Amino acid sequence: MEEKREAANFIEAEINKDIANHVYKNGRVLTRFPPEPNGYLHIGHVKSICLNFGIGKKYHGETNVRFDDTNPTKEEVEYVNSILEDVKWLGFQWKEPVHYASDYFPELYEFACKLIRMGLAYVDDQTSEEIHDTRGDLNHPGKESPWRNRSVEENLKLFQEMKEGKYKDGEKVLRAKIDMASPNMVMRDPVIYRILHATHHRTGDAWCIYPLYDFAHPLSDALEGITHSICTLEFEERRPLYEWCLQAFDGEEKPRQIEFARLNVTTMITSKRKLRRMVEAGVVSGWDDPRMPTISGIRRRGYTPESLRMFCDQIGVAKADNVVSIAQLEHCIREDLKGKAPRIMTVLDPVKVVLTNYPEGQIEYVTLENNSENEEMGTRQVPFSRNLYIERDDFMETPAKKFFRMAPGKEVRLKGAYIVRCDEVVKDEEGHIQEIRCTCDMDTRSGTPGADRKVKGTLHWVCADTAVDITARLYDYLISPDDQDDGRDFMEKINKDSLTVLHSKAEPAILDYKVGDRFQFLRKGYFIIDKDTTEGHIVVNRIVGLKDSWAKIQKKQG
Repeated sequence: MEEKREAANFIEAEINKDIANHVYKNGRVLTRFPPEPNGYLHIGHVKSICLNFGIGKKYHGETNVRFDDTNPTKEEVEYVNSILEDVKWLGFQWKEPVHYASDYFPELYEFACKLIRMGLAYVDDQTSEEIHDTRGDLNHPGKESPWRNRSVEENLKLFQEMKEGKYKDGEKVLRAKIDMASPNMVMRDPVIYRILHATHHRTGDAWCIYPLYDFAHPLSDALEGITHSICTLEFEERRPLYEWCLQAFDGEEKPRQIEFARLNVTTMITSKRKLRRMVEAGVVSGWDDPRMPTISGIRRRGYTPESLRMFCDQIGVAKADNVVSIAQLEHCIREDLKGKAPRIMTVLDPVKVVLTNYPEGQIEYVTLENNSENEEMGTRQVPFSRNLYIERDDFMETPAKKFFRMAPGKEVRLKGAYIVRCDEVVKDEEGHIQEIRCTCDMDTRSGTPGADRKVKGTLHWVCADTAVDITARLYDYLISPDDQDDGRDFMEKINKDSLTVLHSKAEPAILDYKVGDRFQFLRKGYFIIDKDTTEGHIVVNRIVGLKDSWAKIQKKQG
């Protein structure tokens, strides 16, 4: 008896139809993720990875990873390795082995020869400019090449000579012979093979002709036994060509292409060309800069694979392109971390506080919970002394209305410790605050009867005598969420203040963590220890602040 699965989206509905109609033997499902090894994967690829691998798992099938390595001038092993690492990090495992379009170069060449013998392909001597200029447009048919009606024998001979390296780059191409008057511009005799004298990262100099993606992709799918070739919406107009190329394949079961809307997120650039420009221009430190929308950048920023999978589940699979708010992605990482990230007190922009009536040289320990939302994470002991640090913006000499933090003559509670009153502000000659002097109410320690006395403000703090110096990197968006398409080059719109580096103070508990560990800095957001950390100094990246605008949007919509 066949297992019935409820379709979560229109793609699964199509798969269910194929299973019900016995399109593929035993109702098998084999999807694929086919990246080009010419750059790092970005947020848009996360959706494709989750979709393809998710479908494979749901239907008890499998998913291939196949690199579309048909352009040796832009491909590098570095990109191959980073892509495989990204897929693994997201929590997925492909069907072994890893596949490459280059695995099929001999078969693809034979498929091209078969199309020639069928009278469906020809060698064209026109230049790329001439081919472009004779394609016509949506209102005018294209003009047939003067070489379109060469004989099968001549085409086979010329194609063989192309393979043998007798011609220069661009001197000849192999074109599909379809219809130069087709209303679909893609079908106007597209190029399916070109000459490219370049060393391939896997096949070396064995080939000097390479198939175009539109030819290699459907036939590679067919050779691997892919059932459902799921791609983004820009390939919809290319589906007729996908199906046309499969004429060269004799197998009974042929793959079918289904398109879905690509993922676009506000503030995130998902063009490899633009991302490469930013890297090469030094706007960012590299492909894994935490501001980058690459998976490696998002990972280094501190996002978890669980949060990205949650994000993809929430946005679903659509047929029409749309743009998702960055606030929704940020909401997902907060939801994932709030119950499992330990809390640490860290003062990002410190100003010194001296408790004038607290005993000099004395250090006591106060007890704080590691995560207020998860009691199982326990507590820790935090040192407290006469000399402390608080956030500079937690003090206001002339407080605004409803400012319930530290101000002259006002009392606040230091979290887990005492109530203190600001008595005096010490400034340097230029008027900058150097030190805040306070009186500590020694009868108000948290956990004692005197702690019942109420004050409106509670501040986090760090003991100056045991503070750990850290570097904190605070990231803003590279592109504003409110940015409008005003015709300017995107490089002109980049936020030049997207990175702020602070020299901060943390409680000693931070020394218990290692590179890659995540935690919440109390009242300041979620952070991760960056790989730039050394044995003598900790560097952290802010993953996201604590404000959750998406949760507020959802509440209003509810």
